[in-house]
Amino acid sequence: MAGQPYIYSGQGFSLLRDKNRFVLPNALRSTVRDSSGKDVICLAKHPEWKCLVGFGLSRVDDFETQLDVEEARADAAGRSFNRDKRAMQLYTFTQVPFDGSGRFVMPETVSGLANIQDQLFFQGVGRFITIWNPDELYKLASDPEMEGVIATCRSFATAELTRAKKK
Repeated sequence: MAGQPYIYSGQGFSLLRDKNRFVLPNALRSTVRDSSGKDVICLAKHPEWKCLVGFGLSRVDDFETQLDVEEARADAAGRSFNRDKRAMQLYTFTQVPFDGSGRFVMPETVSGLANIQDQLFFQGVGRFITIWNPDELYKLASDPEMEGVIATCRSFATAELTRAKKK
């Protein structure tokens, strides 16, 4: 699985559906599948925001290199770096299977970390996907750099909720 990193680009929105499942958006699903070599997404807490990150299994191959880079940056800046603590953050993820249509059950082990309820907004950000409870994302509205992401989430939410009402 080593080689060029997989890049996640695109957005999506999912409401909680029957059998307590969400749907991994088609725009991101094939990249996750290719990166994992099977229908599995890895979910973990984002290190700063109250959201989750999602990625394929191939990203795990890069964790030691990422730790080396972060440690070198901290050393160069004269900051302390606890490699074990950071490794614990990186390697604490849950492998979640999804079916051919992208349906998956959000594990309780990670849902509480991001206040996941009945809606998810997915945002590809390159090496991983951020997965948000929209209400948590909206709390960042005072940050002008998040304006576009928040507007996209609101648009996707409105469209999805409108579709759901028609059913």
